[in-house]
Amino acid sequence: MIDISQLKFDERGLIPAVVTDFYTKQVLTVAYMNAESLEITLKEGKTCFFSRSRGKLWRKGETSGNFQHVVSIKADCDRDALTVEVIKDGPACHLGTDSCFNEYVYRSEEMEEFSLQWLYALIKGRKTDKKEGSYTTYLFEQGIDKILKKVGEECTEVIIAGKGGDRAETVFEIADLVYHLLVLMAEEDIKISDVIDELKVRHVVDKKVKQQKMK
Repeated sequence: MIDISQLKFDERGLIPAVVTDFYTKQVLTVAYMNAESLEITLKEGKTCFFSRSRGKLWRKGETSGNFQHVVSIKADCDRDALTVEVIKDGPACHLGTDSCFNEYVYRSEEMEEFSLQWLYALIKGRKTDKKEGSYTTYLFEQGIDKILKKVGEECTEVIIAGKGGDRAETVFEIADLVYHLLVLMAEEDIKISDVIDELKVRHVVDKKVKQQKMK
């Protein structure tokens, strides 16, 4: 553990802070802190930054309610930059998106990283920009009843594969189910972060119950 006095702030008294999501590891935003905002962050357990444009402190979420609860703060090897892991209450970006980083400058097709977030974005794109011959677009065109029917069918397939003890087949059917669940989520405008937030609430509740039992 190092002290604030050991950090290297620039000539303006600022240090860049890369904020990441504790659960998804996604980069949410890059902001700046000065010694005072960092002290407030450590004291309150929620991110507080220094706005270069406004020239003053600002607590993330003070107007939007989208607070960021700090899990950890690390300094780099030169101690002139920080990474801040947070559990967020809502979108990190003022545009209403989970992350401020959404527009690619370059993207390698060969080394493209797969994630549920990427797949969800692709599925959402098939809903807004329909592509001829796309199965996903077909599902959206058929509507909610068709989507729910497919979710039900895939649930059954997972049960059959799991009961049969065939691991490879079970993985295959789970993948089908996850895909169709993402289509349902896109249709109902449910974000992956909404599901994660619900799971977080259950985790906290479960943790409190366990602590009470131990008393």
